[in-house]
Amino acid sequence: MNSIPVKSCLLILCLLSLPSMAQTEQGTNVRLESEASAQQGITLSSLVYDLIKPVPAEPYWYVQASVYTRHFKKNPDHNNHQELMGLERHTENSYLLGGATFLHSYDKRSYYGYIGKQFDFAGTPFYSKLTAGLLYGYKDEYRDKIPLNRFEIAPVIIPSIGVKYHRLRAEIVLLGAAATMLNIGVQL
Repeated sequence: MNSIPVKSCLLILCLLSLPSMAQTEQGTNVRLESEASAQQGITLSSLVYDLIKPVPAEPYWYVQASVYTRHFKKNPDHNNHQELMGLERHTENSYLLGGATFLHSYDKRSYYGYIGKQFDFAGTPFYSKLTAGLLYGYKDEYRDKIPLNRFEIAPVIIPSIGVKYHRLRAEIVLLGAAATMLNIGVQL
């Protein structure tokens, strides 16, 4: 979980600043494309809003567990058995709030509390999720193993992609630049 939170925030800030940059660059293709999009009623801010706006959904609880983890760099100290158990509450507007406990890469108990949003791919069983929250558990000699870990609590952003079949779900979760994890769960 190296620098994904910082990189993600920088990417979002860059994307949000594109319309203002496009307006200041006279005579460039960026400006022309921006003006053409604005004339059609499509702007970057409207696209971002369309992506994050509430979408009607059926509220439910979701329980999940990890079944497989793979670290990108081989290290004999890394734990690939996270024993993750998590609980999420999905709301009527496609947002979610949840918590999970797991053994981190160095085999110590950690906790992740988060909020997020689920994005369903219309007409398919596939979806993606983006969660942001606070991670606790990388302490003592492991404190510097993740960025921004002040007071042994670090902000993190975790993306995932999943597939659902009736009430069962499987998700591939990207854990920064450190690892990927496969979770399975059931919608209650």
